[in-house]
Amino acid sequence: MEDNVLTILGHNVALGERKTINMNIAKLYTSTKVEIPVIVERSKVPGPVVLITAGIHGDEINGVEIVRQIIQKKINKPIKGTVICIPVLNVFGFLSMDRNFPDGRDLNRVFPGTKNGSLASRFAYQFTQEILPHANICLDFHTGGASRFNAPQIRVESEGSENMKLAQVFNAPFVLLSKKLDKSYRATCSKLEKNILLYEGGKSQSNNKEVAREGVNGSIRVLKYLKMLPVNFTVAEAKSESVIVKESFWLRAKYSGLLHLKVECGAYVEKGAHIATITDPYGTMRHVVKASQNGYVINSNEAPIVYQGDALFHIGK
Repeated sequence: MEDNVLTILGHNVALGERKTINMNIAKLYTSTKVEIPVIVERSKVPGPVVLITAGIHGDEINGVEIVRQIIQKKINKPIKGTVICIPVLNVFGFLSMDRNFPDGRDLNRVFPGTKNGSLASRFAYQFTQEILPHANICLDFHTGGASRFNAPQIRVESEGSENMKLAQVFNAPFVLLSKKLDKSYRATCSKLEKNILLYEGGKSQSNNKEVAREGVNGSIRVLKYLKMLPVNFTVAEAKSESVIVKESFWLRAKYSGLLHLKVECGAYVEKGAHIATITDPYGTMRHVVKASQNGYVINSNEAPIVYQGDALFHIGK
C-alpha cells in the first residue's frame, strides 16, 4: 500500500494530487537540459501504484501513442491508488528516430544501470533508483524492431505466475512465454519483485491503430481489475481469450530478393501453406515460402527486400 505522500524525484505528491515532474537526465553540448515528463495522478484513496512506460527504444512510436491515449482519455486518473505515466523514456532516440541512446547503447540492455557508467547506464540507474521503487505493477510498451511487425502480444516468463494472471486480464490476442533478457528492464523488475507486463505490437517508426487499440483496452482491463477505475468505465470486449504461445521458431529466407507476403500477422497457418514469395528484380526467379509447421504468425518481416538468412516470420505453437 502506498504512502499518503509520495516523494518522487524530490517532489512531494499528496493523495488526490496531480503533478508533472520533469526528470533531468542529461545536458546537450549546448548546456541545454534534457528532461522527460513524469506524469503522476493520485487518487484520494490509497491503493496500488501502476507505472506505465513506453519509448525505451526511441523509434517505437506505437508504444508512445498508447501511453498518449491513456493520458488523453484520462484512463490514468484512478479512483484508487496512483498511476505514473512516462510516454517517452529514451527522448534522445525519439528525437532522432533511433533505437539507441547517443552512446550507441540499447537502454533495455543496461538495467539496472550504474551511477558512473555510460549515458544510457546512468539513466537506467536514475530510473531504477528514483522511479521504479514506487511501483507495484509496471506496464511497458514496445514494438517490433526495424521492419518486423509484431502481432499484439504480452510477454511473460512462466505460466502460473502473477504476471500470467495479469496477462490474461490484459487479454491481448497472444501471450508469449518468453525468458527475461539479461540486463533488461523486465529482468530488473523481476529482481525487485515488481509485476511487469511487456506489450509488443506493430513495428518501429510506425503507428498502427489496431495495435494502439489493443494496448489501450488491455491497460483499462488491468486497471479495472485492480479496482482503480470506476465500474462504469467502458472497455471493448476482447474477441476471444489470449492464445498462449509456449514454443516458437523463426522461418528464414533461403534466397535474397523482393519479399511478397501472403498472410497477415496474427493469422493461423498450416504446414505447407504458401505464406510468402521471394522474387528477383528481373522476372527470372520466383521462390515460394511455405510454412514448415502449424502455428500462429506472431511476427512478420514487412521489408520490401530481404537477404538470404533474414528472418521472415516468427511462428508460435
